[in-house]
Amino acid sequence: MSTKDNGAPATWLSQDAYDRLQAELDELIANRPAIAAEINARREEGDLRENGGYHAAREEQGKAEGRILYLKELLRTAQVGEAPTADAVAPGMVVTIYFDDDTEDTETFLLGSREISSTTELTVYSPESALGKAILGGRPGQTCTYTAPSGADIKVTVVEFEPFAG
Repeated sequence: MSTKDNGAPATWLSQDAYDRLQAELDELIANRPAIAAEINARREEGDLRENGGYHAAREEQGKAEGRILYLKELLRTAQVGEAPTADAVAPGMVVTIYFDDDTEDTETFLLGSREISSTTELTVYSPESALGKAILGGRPGQTCTYTAPSGADIKVTVVEFEPFAG
């Protein structure tokens, strides 16, 4: 996994996903004055302890500010462009795994930011997820184990991977 100069993990994004997220960030920033005006208007309604409109506007402001901070950091650390090519599983790859259990199921997914999930039909797993961490650096035929949220250890084998072309 590559990192940016501050040591934070870099997130691979297609140009389309980067542009979409930048537009969302720009819109959130542009809406700051409207949210502040709404809070001021609700504040003038009287007793703040029983003013549901005021509290709702403050909550909306908090969510918007949180999203702004998240998007700024994501876009600052993003690697934009073609998915990386590698000889091992890395973010930006479409990965097929085989579940080493009685079901013998396979699953194909994109290992990358969930922010690009709206640009593909594939399921997207984060490289920071338990599965993502287990298969990072994996090669075809390599078996990896991760712990599911239920506490069960799950074994998977990397079948194949290729750069995401979405």
